[in-house]
Amino acid sequence: MTAAEVNVLTVGAEDAGLTDRLENELDAFNDAATGKAERGDFSVRVDDADGHLVGGLTAWTWGGLCGIELLWVREDSRAGGWGSKLLLAAEAEAVRRGCDRVMVSSYTFQAPGFYERHGYGEVGRVPGVPGGHADVYLFKSLAGGAVQGS
Repeated sequence: MTAAEVNVLTVGAEDAGLTDRLENELDAFNDAATGKAERGDFSVRVDDADGHLVGGLTAWTWGGLCGIELLWVREDSRAGGWGSKLLLAAEAEAVRRGCDRVMVSSYTFQAPGFYERHGYGEVGRVPGVPGGHADVYLFKSLAGGAVQGS
């Protein structure tokens, strides 16, 4: 009997332990391939006077690259410029952490235009999102320590 005949393949619900293990294994692989570049996570948030969340942003940094994971602003606050304020604060934090470039993806029904207005350029698009939409990948250079468009 071969090892493949003894191994067990399972499909199931989310597995936090598996996710952690895969992240650790891939981080080790990536470090070996690229050199051990510093990694980090950060967030930016704004709360109203009552302590309720108005909006927030989560991001990661790795070897001079910042990746924006999530950006959301409460519907009743979207006209107040909070999305821009969150994005600019994140870009400034990325520069502070030594990043000179930033990337983000946004579905076509979300905010690719918002990012383009902030100097991001489309670098790729993945079709097949439900409803006939696509996932748009955008990139921006943060050259010279100052935030600049690509």
